[in-house]
Amino acid sequence: MSIEREIAFGGNTLKVTLGKTARQADGAVWVQFGDTILHLAVVSSTERREGFDFLPLTCDYREKFYAAGKIPGGFFKREGRPHENEILNSRIIDRPIRPLFPEGYAYETQVMGIVISSDMENDASVLGPIAASIALNISDIPMNDIIASVRVGLIDGEYVVNPTYAQQEESRLDLYIVGSADALTMVEGHCDELSNQELIDALDFGHEQIKILVEFQRTIVEEFGKPTREYELPERDESLIQMVKDKGTDRLAEIAVIQEKSERNAARKALVKELLEDVDPEDGDKVASVKETVSDVFKHLVRANILENNIRLDGRNNKEIRDIECEVGVLPRAHGSSLFTRGQTQALGTVTLGTKLDEQRIDQLDVVGFQQYMLHYTFPPYCTGEVKRSFGVSRREVGHGKLGERALQPMLPVWDEFPYTIRVTSDIMESNGSSSMASVCAGSLALMAAGVPVKKAVAGIAMGLIKEGDDYKFLTDILGDEDHLGDMDFKVAGTRDGITAFQMDIKIKGISAELMAEALTQARDARHHILDKMDAVISEPKTELSQYAPHFITVKIPVDRIGALIGPGGKMIREIIADTGATIDVEDDGTVRIGSADGDSGNAAKLRVEALTQVPEVGKTYQGTIKKIMNFGAFVEILPGVEGLMHISQIEHRRVENVEDLFKVGDTVEVKLLKVDNNGKLDLSRKALLPGGPPPRDKDDRDNRKPRGGGFQGGPSRR
Repeated sequence: MSIEREIAFGGNTLKVTLGKTARQADGAVWVQFGDTILHLAVVSSTERREGFDFLPLTCDYREKFYAAGKIPGGFFKREGRPHENEILNSRIIDRPIRPLFPEGYAYETQVMGIVISSDMENDASVLGPIAASIALNISDIPMNDIIASVRVGLIDGEYVVNPTYAQQEESRLDLYIVGSADALTMVEGHCDELSNQELIDALDFGHEQIKILVEFQRTIVEEFGKPTREYELPERDESLIQMVKDKGTDRLAEIAVIQEKSERNAARKALVKELLEDVDPEDGDKVASVKETVSDVFKHLVRANILENNIRLDGRNNKEIRDIECEVGVLPRAHGSSLFTRGQTQALGTVTLGTKLDEQRIDQLDVVGFQQYMLHYTFPPYCTGEVKRSFGVSRREVGHGKLGERALQPMLPVWDEFPYTIRVTSDIMESNGSSSMASVCAGSLALMAAGVPVKKAVAGIAMGLIKEGDDYKFLTDILGDEDHLGDMDFKVAGTRDGITAFQMDIKIKGISAELMAEALTQARDARHHILDKMDAVISEPKTELSQYAPHFITVKIPVDRIGALIGPGGKMIREIIADTGATIDVEDDGTVRIGSADGDSGNAAKLRVEALTQVPEVGKTYQGTIKKIMNFGAFVEILPGVEGLMHISQIEHRRVENVEDLFKVGDTVEVKLLKVDNNGKLDLSRKALLPGGPPPRDKDDRDNRKPRGGGFQGGPSRR
């Protein structure tokens, strides 16, 4: 028997259905907003994974094309591997629910959501964390809190909750917030240079909406929630833990002040190896307990040193930024390149300019079209000095790439001003914290070096948080270990005038808007410092593109000649592309953009386009091809798709009895265009180009000729 509960929210109805589907799962829910429906189910194993010191959680978000009445594109007519949007939405579910499981819960857990209906107005992704929270909390899986999610837009100065797709097009802000009744747990989004205060106001607005949804969920959980199952946590061997503390604390205090990352990590590994000498290597729980205790002690020492002495792992204070080096033009053949180094984090940024044919085709549930700008991020294992197997693009790489892409996008020129497809790449050369924000800086530098007319430079910074009770410190430009040992990773990107993208994950229960405001202010100061360093290398886009970049020639043709350029089945335009190597893009208004890697191929294509699309001119001579012969003349094609009549009287000065005595279909003939009548019909003459005869005169000339007699026109006759 299914159960339904609903609430009016955001100008629509949010409906929750339980017991309708997936009854063998530990928890399942059907969440509907408008006619958009997300089905989500959760299952957690009843057997604990021995030796695991982390939560084995998998979250998947998938979209079914039938949800919008579509059949998937491509050769295989079924949903394939997850596209970027699905990966990003899977991460949006994962990140806020992961901290809600009990510490030490090492049971395989899977959260699977599928979009089964889409009204193409309301976004299904915002339902993900809500559905996960309900499904987990009504199940017997241990869960520590209830969370909810909303999207916030800013339209005409007003904040809007869960804007429709149409409203998102008008919004200056796309803010995704997840939180509990007490605090925010995840923030992500992008905007058009919002001020700190505008973003804080949006967070306050969104949190008030979240509280409504959390209370709605609470009534459902209290009525239908199951008792929490019994589960095992790793047994704590207090004597073993005490041994590790006795032997390791002083050594760890020394390690915690080693400023070089690899040296510090090597010292920790050596200590762990030494402490494990008296532990049975087959006893996974004891091995994990030693490692966990070392991590706990090290974490406590590092955090205490920051809070009490304001000294971080690498010796900086909480507001200090690592040394920054910027270079541009480091690659001779790339259209634009840069190398951005901040401490032990380094990103190689490149920009490649392409034509319209290089656009990324998007085929997903709510979007079918082309993307003219993209940023791709790669994180090879060597950048952290590790050996790992490569399994293609990771979810982390997709997420970091999209964050960087959104950060730079507001500063890019519109297509009409700069008709290039733009691909930015960030290859991480080494990493010790905040490689995604280094990618933003490297990408901005590379765009300027490529001559892309960006409006302003963009920089990014990652902020951390160490909080114990009421005592806290925000950390500017966090290290990788500070991310791991700290309570927050808050990435903020923007220009000198405002924020363009942001992402926040926290490991504690939540963070207040007041603390967020302080973090944003500290991040703004850091962003300006980085922009100063970048401006010292390149402060304005180059005025010329790379000689290796495609060059565009724009030609305007009559709209009625577009068909002649394209040809039957695209034959003519394909021939030009194949012969010249240029790319050709034709707009509906007759604008033709020719892209080429060099001037010669572009000019050759331009001449071919002009030849195919020229308009017939009266009095001009053409080399034509006879297409059809009639008893009264021949039809001659003087331009592609343009034919005119060469009347039998206009073939020669002498009388011609039979056209076929002189010509056959396919012959080439030189003709002159005499006239284009009001209906667009063309009169052609071969005779007009032959010597030995009076110039041809049309009917109007004959009507206006002078009288043959000797008298004056209009006067009396002498006769």
